Amino acid sequence: MDWRQLVHYALLGSSDLEQYAILLVRVSIGLFFAVSGANKLFVAGGTKPVYETLVKAKVPFPQQTAYFVSGVEFVCGSLVTVGFLSSPASLVLLIDMIVAILTEALSTLPKNLSPLSWLDDFLYLPEVLYVLFFIWLICSGPGKFSVDYWLAGKLLR
Repeated sequence: MDWRQLVHYALLGSSDLEQYAILLVRVSIGLFFAVSGANKLFVAGGTKPVYETLVKAKVPFPQQTAYFVSGVEFVCGSLVTVGFLSSPASLVLLIDMIVAILTEALSTLPKNLSPLSWLDDFLYLPEVLYVLFFIWLICSGPGKFSVDYWLAGKLLR
């Protein structure tokens, strides 16, 4: 590797590895949501914390909403994992995380923080990181190692 290649890699990265990065992030975040949703749906008492959060946030129909949100996480997380309808599934999970931030996560931040400290704590929230990952997945697409990529190749010939 000569110095120009090294500078290019240091400043611009390597697009040769991009598909593997997309795969790693897509499968990891998809599995996280699929397993989390499955635990809420299929483990006794799994929806109880979700229900309690929804009641505290005064969300209408908290019991039904708890099952709905858990189902969304399970189904959309599974879709993102395999890369099938991954952009719509990522959009749904993005909305789910924005709602989670607005109904629960913001209330956990300490009061009377300076703007910079508040931003620091806000960006530390895992839900914010999930939002950023979903935005990236929507913009980048599911990558070459996905059902969507294979399907697009078959349908768009």
